Amino acid sequence: MDLDGIEWRVSEGLTPYEEALALMDERAAAIREKDAPECIWLLEHPPLFTAGTSADPAELFNPQGFPVFEAGRGGRYTYHGPGQRIGYLMLDLDKRGRDVRRFVHALEGWMIAALGELGLAAHRAPGRIGIWVGDGPAEAKIGALGIRVRRWVTTHGFSVNVSPDLSHFAGIVPCGIAEFGVTSLQAQGIAAGTPELDRALIAHCPRFLLEIGGENNAP
Repeated sequence: MDLDGIEWRVSEGLTPYEEALALMDERAAAIREKDAPECIWLLEHPPLFTAGTSADPAELFNPQGFPVFEAGRGGRYTYHGPGQRIGYLMLDLDKRGRDVRRFVHALEGWMIAALGELGLAAHRAPGRIGIWVGDGPAEAKIGALGIRVRRWVTTHGFSVNVSPDLSHFAGIVPCGIAEFGVTSLQAQGIAAGTPELDRALIAHCPRFLLEIGGENNAP
């Protein structure tokens, strides 16, 4: 699938994390050299933890002994595993607007809009990274994001919890936030699965790209 010159790649099964990192880096290098189109890659990983550049070892418990990878993105520890949709974004901000804050804000809005399409009201929380649902004691995190920008090409991206084993998150302090829980579409009583989420992401992607700005979105 092609959208606004972007290749959409969807991988079936579980993609090893090392393989994903290598492919992201290779594609990002090609995008910088104008040798390949931008890419949005949807996939799932086997159970693992990733450490961002601000990760604190005190926030890693890992009783299950899952692999831990240095991710190279911003942020702290995150969990990836089956039932969680990952979106890796290899986009050229040199042509879409050199505004990382705008990019992150638009990415959050894209996730919120896609979840809304599935009947779940999600929101940003001031001072807390990620996408949240509920309020008060029931407020919980359903989506995470962490990006890396090198020479104005992005890598890494976001995750949305569709139906993962939520007990696996107990192996870390997710994104350094201990006061709130983690939830999923399934735990919120939303029957939609990964195919429905993918369709919602595709439907709302044009708005995300418009909000990023840049020459591709000029009227």
